[in-house]
Amino acid sequence: MRLFHTFAEGSARFDDDNLVSVAGLVPVMTLAEQTGLTSMLTEKVAIASPRIKSGSANPAPKLATLIAGMCAGADSIDDIDLLRSGGGKELFDSVYAPSTVGTLLREFTFGHARQLESVLGEHLVALSARTALLPGADVRCFVDIDSLLRPVYGHQKQGASFGHTKIAGKQVLRKGLSPLAATISTDLAAPVVAGMRLRAGKTGSGKGAASMVTAAINTARRAGATGTIVVRGDSAFGNRKVVRAALRADAQFSVAMTRNAAIRRAIDAIDDDAWTPVKYPGAVRDPDTGEWISDAEVAEIAYTAFASTKDRVTARLIVRRVKDARFPDTLFPVWRHHPFFTNSTESTADADITHRKHAVIETVFADLINGPLAHIPSGKFGANSAWVLCAAIAHNLLRATGILAGGNHGRARAATLRRKIVNIPARIARPQRRPILHLPTHWPWSEPWFTLWHNTIGYTPPQPAPT
Repeated sequence: MRLFHTFAEGSARFDDDNLVSVAGLVPVMTLAEQTGLTSMLTEKVAIASPRIKSGSANPAPKLATLIAGMCAGADSIDDIDLLRSGGGKELFDSVYAPSTVGTLLREFTFGHARQLESVLGEHLVALSARTALLPGADVRCFVDIDSLLRPVYGHQKQGASFGHTKIAGKQVLRKGLSPLAATISTDLAAPVVAGMRLRAGKTGSGKGAASMVTAAINTARRAGATGTIVVRGDSAFGNRKVVRAALRADAQFSVAMTRNAAIRRAIDAIDDDAWTPVKYPGAVRDPDTGEWISDAEVAEIAYTAFASTKDRVTARLIVRRVKDARFPDTLFPVWRHHPFFTNSTESTADADITHRKHAVIETVFADLINGPLAHIPSGKFGANSAWVLCAAIAHNLLRATGILAGGNHGRARAATLRRKIVNIPARIARPQRRPILHLPTHWPWSEPWFTLWHNTIGYTPPQPAPT
C-alpha cells in the first residue's frame, strides 16, 4: 500500500469540531442509560465527608465518564480526555475532565468501594434483564473465583507489596496489587464480572473469597440463573469457608485441593483398576473399543474434607493424573496428580472437564489487562479500588454490547469490540436540527454496528400490561 497524495508539512490540522473518533459510544452509553447505570451510581455512591469539598460533587456523571472512557480503551485517567475532543461534547452531556475525575477517585475509601461494588452487581442484573447475557442459566451456571497480581512501580503506591504470581508456569515474587474477582458464565455464554475487590499484593488469594462467592451466587440468581450453580476455584480456594459458602447458598462446588498428607493417602487408596483414560491433548480413540488412549487418566474416591472441624464435608475427590514429562524413559510411568473436591453429580470424566474449564476466568483477566487494568493509575489505594470496579462495569457493558451487535460479537474480546464497534470515526451534522452521524463508507463491520444501533437507539421498552 502506498500513499496516493504528496503531503506538505502543513497538510495536517486538528481543527474539526464536528468529528469524533468514538461514535460507537453512542449506542454503548445509550444501553448504559437504558439499564439505569447513572441512576444506580446516583443512588448508591455517596461521599459524605470529602477531603476536598468539590471532590464528591456529582459522582455519578464523573464515574459514567470514566466507564465510557474505559469502554473506548482508556487505561489511565488522562486517557478519558479523548471524550472531550472534537464533537464529543455534542454527543455526550456532563463529560468531565480527567483532573476532576481523578479528584473524585482519590476521595474513595473501602466503604465507598463497596458502594460501587453494589452498583456492579445491580447493573449486571439490569443488563441480564435487558439482553440475553447469560443464555443457558436456566440449566447450569458457573461462578468462578480467582485473583491476579498486577505489577506496580515506585514507592508511593498505597497497598503495593510483594506477592507470589505465576509467569510462564513458574512462581515469582513481584511487587503489585491483587484484585480478587468472581465471574458468572454458562455453557453458552462468555463470563461477566459479578464482583471485584482490590487488595494488597501480599494478601493471600483466598482472603475474602467466601463472602464474594456468596454475593456472586445471589447476583447470578437475580440475573436469571434458575438452574444448577457450580462454584469453581483453584487450590487457593479449596478451603472450608468457600465450600461452606457454596453449600449454604444451595450451590455445587468444584475446587482444587492442596496435596497434603490426607489427600496423598486418599490418592494412594484409589484402586489401580479405577483409572480411566480421558480426552487430553494428543489423545486418540482406540479403533476397536472407542475408548481414549491418553497420557491422562481420572479416578475418584469418597473423601471427607476438613475432618477436624465442625464444617467437615464428605463428597467426591476426583484425581486427574498425567505422565510426568521429566521422566519419559522410565520403566514404569511417573505420574503427577491433580485432585479436586466436588459434590457434582456428573460422571468422573465430565466432572474433570467441567472443573478444568474454570480457566475461563483467565479470559476476563486478559481482557482487563489488555484494557483498563493495563496500569493501576493512582497512588491512592481507594482510587485504585474504584478504578478496578469501573473496569468491571465497563467489561460487562461491552459484553452486553457485543450480544446486541449479534453474530460472534457476543463472545468477542473487548479489544475486538473496541476496534470494530466503539472506536469508529464519525462526523456530526444537524440538518433540519436532526442529529445525524456520518460514518465511513465501506466500514467492514457496518452490519453488526447497525444491528447494535437498531437494538439500542431503536429499542422500545416493553409496556406494562394494562390493569
